[in-house]
Amino acid sequence: MNMLELDAPLPRTAEPSDPVIHIANATDTPAGKLFHIDCELAYELTGECDFLFQIHALNGMGQQLVEETLTLSPDVPHTVHQDPNVGHRFLRLHAGTGPLSVRYRATVRRLPDPDRSDAREVPIAELPDDVLHNLMPTRYCESDLLGRAAQKLFCDVPPGYTRVKAISDWIFENLDYQVGSTTATTTARDVFLQRSGVCRDFAHLGVTFCRALNIPARLVVGYARFEDPPPDFHAVFEAWLDGGWVAFDPTRMSPVEELVRIAMGRDAKDVAFATIFGPAAMTRMNPCISSPG
Repeated sequence: MNMLELDAPLPRTAEPSDPVIHIANATDTPAGKLFHIDCELAYELTGECDFLFQIHALNGMGQQLVEETLTLSPDVPHTVHQDPNVGHRFLRLHAGTGPLSVRYRATVRRLPDPDRSDAREVPIAELPDDVLHNLMPTRYCESDLLGRAAQKLFCDVPPGYTRVKAISDWIFENLDYQVGSTTATTTARDVFLQRSGVCRDFAHLGVTFCRALNIPARLVVGYARFEDPPPDFHAVFEAWLDGGWVAFDPTRMSPVEELVRIAMGRDAKDVAFATIFGPAAMTRMNPCISSPG
């Protein structure tokens, strides 16, 4: 199994237009900001392959899907499955030898985020059952190994939003954003020691510090606008505060309130944009997002 990672942009080429599937009428939605997504992925297959993509924009959690299209070339059979708990979607397909391209386009209205700057931490005894697993160490987020560091760095910071913001600020101030400095096996502990990484590594460390302090946290991936590096999927982290999820971006590369969500999970293994079973090489990737306003 090969799990493709974030932060690996490749050149873009255009695809022909395709019919639009209308999901909702933009005039029926509350005030918000519209974003246009045009995501292109292309591969060269040297044998039969199975793919699991997570590229569909989430419909919910502060955003509303207005319309979307999906074009596959060749037009291989495929299914789209929605997670019954969180709501993100999986595109599943099987393809034979040769080129394969996937193009997903959508218009999404991103609603304003509420002010959560006074949100409190929630005692473990009061956490909902479906949030508890976001307290546990995972493959990429070894909160059990970084507990002492988290206590030393943040135990004196007032609990709640202020503490999680301090975690995000510390990561921004102490890590270098460096493409190519980490691999698919790099964990939060590795990043803490080497002090460099890309967006998913920054987010993993934020998740890990939060969990080490008994604050539920998870990884979020989506479409974001930023100038450097070139267009790519983006990762941030969320903490469970005062009965809801609050997002933080320790890279500060893009306004977190403009992130168009794709998926949420315990760490990167849950939210990879492409999981591939078989001999496939990526030849193009361009998850582009723009706003008319």
